[in-house]
Amino acid sequence: MTKRRFTLKKKNDRKSLAADICDHVVFSLSKEVDSATEHDIGKALALSMRDRLVERMMLTRDRFRETKAKRMYYFSIEYLLGRCLGNTLCNMELLSECEEMFKDIGYDLDEVRESERDPALGNGGLGRLAACFLDSLATLDMPGCGYGIHYEYGLFRQSIQDGCQKELADYWMADGMPMEIARPDQAVMIPLYGRVENSILPNGEYLPMWMDWEDIIGVPYDIPIVGYGGKTVNYLRLFAARASQSFDMEIFNHGDYIRAVQRKIESEMVTKVLYPSESVSFGKELRLVQEYFLVACGLRDITRRFSAQNKNFEEFADYVVIQLNDTHPALTVVELMRYLVDEKRIKWGTAWEITQATCAYTNHTLLPEALECWSVDLLEKVLPRHLQLIYEINSRFLDGVKKKYADDVEKIRRMSLFEEDGKKEVRMANLAVIGSHSVNGVSELHSDLVKRRLFPDFYEMNPEKFNNKTNGVTPRRWLLKSNPPLAQLLTDSIGKKWITDLGELKKIEKYATDSEFRKKFIAAKRKNKIVLSDFIRSTLDIKVSPDSIFDIHAKRIHEYKRQLLNVLHIIHMYLEMIDHGREPFCARTFIFAGKAAPGYWEAKQIIKLIHSVGDVINKDKRTKGLIKVAFTPDYRVSLAEKIIPACDLSEQISTAGTEASGTGNMKFAMNGALTIGTLDGANVEMREEVGAENFYLFGLRQEEVETFLVTGSYHPRGIYEKSPEVRQVLDALRSNRFSPKDPGMFSWIVDKLLTDNEQYLHLADFVEYIETQKIVDREYADPALWNKKAILNTARMGKFSTDRTMKEYARDIWNIKTLKDLE
Repeated sequence: MTKRRFTLKKKNDRKSLAADICDHVVFSLSKEVDSATEHDIGKALALSMRDRLVERMMLTRDRFRETKAKRMYYFSIEYLLGRCLGNTLCNMELLSECEEMFKDIGYDLDEVRESERDPALGNGGLGRLAACFLDSLATLDMPGCGYGIHYEYGLFRQSIQDGCQKELADYWMADGMPMEIARPDQAVMIPLYGRVENSILPNGEYLPMWMDWEDIIGVPYDIPIVGYGGKTVNYLRLFAARASQSFDMEIFNHGDYIRAVQRKIESEMVTKVLYPSESVSFGKELRLVQEYFLVACGLRDITRRFSAQNKNFEEFADYVVIQLNDTHPALTVVELMRYLVDEKRIKWGTAWEITQATCAYTNHTLLPEALECWSVDLLEKVLPRHLQLIYEINSRFLDGVKKKYADDVEKIRRMSLFEEDGKKEVRMANLAVIGSHSVNGVSELHSDLVKRRLFPDFYEMNPEKFNNKTNGVTPRRWLLKSNPPLAQLLTDSIGKKWITDLGELKKIEKYATDSEFRKKFIAAKRKNKIVLSDFIRSTLDIKVSPDSIFDIHAKRIHEYKRQLLNVLHIIHMYLEMIDHGREPFCARTFIFAGKAAPGYWEAKQIIKLIHSVGDVINKDKRTKGLIKVAFTPDYRVSLAEKIIPACDLSEQISTAGTEASGTGNMKFAMNGALTIGTLDGANVEMREEVGAENFYLFGLRQEEVETFLVTGSYHPRGIYEKSPEVRQVLDALRSNRFSPKDPGMFSWIVDKLLTDNEQYLHLADFVEYIETQKIVDREYADPALWNKKAILNTARMGKFSTDRTMKEYARDIWNIKTLKDLE
């Protein structure tokens, strides 16, 4: 009997959608339509859209099965999706239809959408990039889906109290997530702990047995990911940890019920929270368990699907490719080897070829603290069989290294999977490199540094393995949905093709000097600035002018991202105005957003500094409103959608050579902001694309930074003594001008900035940063010049779509095809 392809039953016309919403209010929510709140209507709309997505997801599944498509599985510890309902309506081209329908029945769709919580499944750029990738894969009709963890609590909700960050629990699932689909029938069992018993078969074959392990159940939940136009619906599969069905009956029968079920309770802690604290050993262990849980659940699911459709595991890599999003899923290499060698009884050499052909690794950072290492003792406790396999992988790999570099002991030591200095640890980045057929960075500069600075020995040995895939962002979320005024202007001017082919934006270059188009472009920007101004006033009680320069620094708070450099400039502007009577050409509103890691004291102190400086400046009537400072708390996707379209000047000022790529820089420029930045990460390529004259460049180049750090020739005190600008700012900080109630609070900043080993070189770039900001000030005062540059920034951002990025991954690394190519 031939299995019939699934057919669509749900229609997208207004009548069908309205009827389904009413049905869900009654039958899913058990409420009367007349008394339904906006929250109820939002839930019913989400359920109605889920019905349509499920149909299309099944149809997509059938198409890929029929063509025996090779599939890509994206393994990521984070996914920063943002609210799903609005994005789904946008990609299904139903947003305007629903707005009109809701207006007719007395509801505001914007208010309905505001009731949805941001899924707290990620923290920053790593997770947002993963979400953009999934959007582009579906839009391009490619067979690819994501695997992650169904955290109950996000990293934290950020609250600001007395200028200080306070972390609050982020139980994002409080109201549920109507769009997701539970799949308890596809749960998988994951072993942990235990011991390995070594035995020999009668034929002399070595047979290790993983014994006495404890099991956790991984229950999958699918979030449908619809591509623009609604043709292809892939999914993000997230696993939640559940306890196994069994517990120690002997303990139970002795009356100790609590002790009997304790292990069941502990099992479910695995997916309770994103990034448990690693400051204590329990936190480290839980984090390792999380990473293995992701990997093991994903591979169990993939191998189950493969087994159902294929018989020969030696063909596994012909149908499956797994992309490791940074080192968190690096255990995929070992788990796949364990499955092939222990469970499928495939010979080691063949299993290793399959594993390397299946896995590919993306590096996202050059910072040493972000390159994961796990102690051998902890691995032996949690994953004893995997540690054995890591030793075997390392031994065989180093045999190959020794054959090529016999006398180079230091090279062999550097390339080993084991760090031997001090406590013995496993280097997860090295494991990901040797276990993958592809290693890529995420911008041209970063990929070059990956080869030269991070993995030079591996690159020398296997140069063909290394490549670059510059990041992008999805224009559906970050322009079409988040910036309706600009999106409508673009569509009216050049048609809709830009939505799925961002290179089409090049066509608006000819309008850069068109006065009528410029008026509309300025009006769109001002509309967005009014929305953000109203938000700042309602949430922070700070009145800011939409006619001022919106100078925005929105990203994770970290010393290398140099929010501190920005604050030093704000202090400089304030002192120039108050102490020396030098007013800027234009009013400026400095807007910050971002979270500091809970244990990162310096970053949290920078947040306090921003607020302290802002309090002084905002209350000082002598500024005449020409300088304002605002910190918008709890930065997340839905807040970014308000901030990014309103930006005039985008701060991308990290120390050269520290940012892998950045994607916020792309979002801001795409929405008509000009960038002030260093030659770091993707800034380099952005400047090439938009034109040097449309990018405010300052600061040391990566080679100069490297020279300073390697030679120890950076001496900031000399800069302080020679530069009156540096002196007046640091002296003001030390004099408690911005901390009158807390003397000495910011002295540590001055001390650190004047230390020779201050690795982010703030003072080396400070004076040039000030001078470049003066150019910004003068050019914003010339609207014709500024808006020409802003239009050209939008027009020339075609390269920075994840559609382009996905095509490159598909062609060069994954070898997967679009549905059109497959059929």
